[in-house]
Amino acid sequence: MQRSRSLVDALLCGLYDYVALSLKIQSTVVKNLIDYKENLLAPFSCNPLTHTFTEPSITVGIMDHRQKVAGCFEGYYGVEGIGQFSGNFTARDKNGAIVLSDANGTEIIHGLKIRCTAQPDSLFHISEVTIGIDFHWERKEEQVFQGNLILELRKDGMIAVINEINLEDYLKSVISSEMNSRAPREFLKAHAILSRSWLMAALNRKKVPHQPREGATKITEHEIVRWYDREDHDLYDVCADDHCQRYQGITKIISKEAIDAVRQTHGQVITSGETICDARYSKACGGLTENYGTAWDDKEVHYLTSISDSSVPHRAIRSEEEAEHWISSRPVVYCNTNDTDFLENVLRDFDRETRDFFRWKIEYAREELEMILQKKSGFDFGTLQNIVPLHRGPSGRISRLKIVGSKKSIIVGKELEIRRWLSRSHLYSSAFVVKVHRDKLGEIDRFVLYGSGWGHGVGLCQIGAAVMASKGFTAGEILNHYFPGTEIQRLY
Repeated sequence: MQRSRSLVDALLCGLYDYVALSLKIQSTVVKNLIDYKENLLAPFSCNPLTHTFTEPSITVGIMDHRQKVAGCFEGYYGVEGIGQFSGNFTARDKNGAIVLSDANGTEIIHGLKIRCTAQPDSLFHISEVTIGIDFHWERKEEQVFQGNLILELRKDGMIAVINEINLEDYLKSVISSEMNSRAPREFLKAHAILSRSWLMAALNRKKVPHQPREGATKITEHEIVRWYDREDHDLYDVCADDHCQRYQGITKIISKEAIDAVRQTHGQVITSGETICDARYSKACGGLTENYGTAWDDKEVHYLTSISDSSVPHRAIRSEEEAEHWISSRPVVYCNTNDTDFLENVLRDFDRETRDFFRWKIEYAREELEMILQKKSGFDFGTLQNIVPLHRGPSGRISRLKIVGSKKSIIVGKELEIRRWLSRSHLYSSAFVVKVHRDKLGEIDRFVLYGSGWGHGVGLCQIGAAVMASKGFTAGEILNHYFPGTEIQRLY
């Protein structure tokens, strides 16, 4: 009996030692895993969002400030309180609530916020979605979306239409909406990383407590300076138009290449030091990219500074004479292409309507420009006498412009506000020089603007990057060119 007890004790001690050893091994393994994770994610340690390393779900504003919304549920959507619903629907404000009705006009549900949850393989259609808002390619179209639909009522009785979707599915649409999915594979991969970085940086800022609103207005008697960023997106993370990133649902996903580009770069972002890069991009820089501060607030972002859109350097513009010489020239740079077959494979159909994006010209009769300025600015300048650039960035884009009239003179900035004031929609860019033409009596007859590039020009040049990919550059090489001093890391 004693021997049996000793044997049992020995077995128990052995089991105890085994368990203790196992726990010690487990503890060591766990510690090593924690150390590994901390080392791997060290570049993001100062970034508030990086405590979550799973693919996030985001909200995208498809339409906003609408009195009525019409659409269709393709498949079934769960609506809280009524179960599943399919088919055509409308939504409108009635007595301070959104009323969701079926194809027969029968009320399904009403409330301040209505959430419609997608069942497997279900889609929803939205009619009359405006794309290119206020730009020269503005139009309406029906669009189709994955994910959940949220309808939310604003205080003024207008409705916001919001799509809740996983980030990677969002990106598959973005790169196909921004550019043609027949574009070179390495360009699409670069764009996927770029767009993911921009969005993650935006989400990070949104989660920082007491983060000031982005966008600013400075108004004095003699100067108006406005710049715009993400200041108006209170009900959702990003909008679906060019103000943020183009997102046109699955309507624009027309090839597997775009989907593959997102999958092959899953979770990858551009980083600088300890932060995810706020990566910016525009359609065509015109040969030189622009500094961040020319378009937005007055600060330096080292990876958003002017570079040559070429393998060889080009001198930054420092005077009006240099601006005129640069804009009147056609330097050998990546985005200087008129290869129609290539552009057809790179640009979306509505973007191909803009053929003169590298160098352009627009002409106004004096009276016509006076009317445009009065409508866009709200000021009566009287007889327009001059348009004078006061400050340019290194790409030639104007950030401060003086408009001189017989009744009023005022300075306007920044880049986008200048483009708005001087066009019925928007100028292609603010990199332009002004020529004043006079009639036989010496009176000003017309103004001619000669310009360069398409968009703000900061960060990646989309057409230039696509040309780089066609020449054999990899996604990493493209991003390193446009965002110097950065690296690519996998966030999740």
